[in-house]
Amino acid sequence: MEEFQITKHFLVPEHVKLTDEEKKILLEKYNISLRQLPMIMIKDPAIQSLGANVGDVIKIKRSSKNSKENDFYRVVIDG
Repeated sequence: MEEFQITKHFLVPEHVKLTDEEKKILLEKYNISLRQLPMIMIKDPAIQSLGANVGDVIKIKRSSKNSKENDFYRVVIDG
């Protein structure tokens, strides 16, 4: 039997790990620190395949009926 991949489910938005340079640009653009970003647990099934580490920033690309695409950012925490 084929193993279920949560990232392929239609209700799970695309998750992308930012590079260090992208993370720096994001934090400078909004004049924020990592502590000010919402959090996502390192054990979250949606980021397991990304090879994320604590402190990485994940961009979540959500689509909606009212707008084309919205990006949300989360910092990876241990817990």
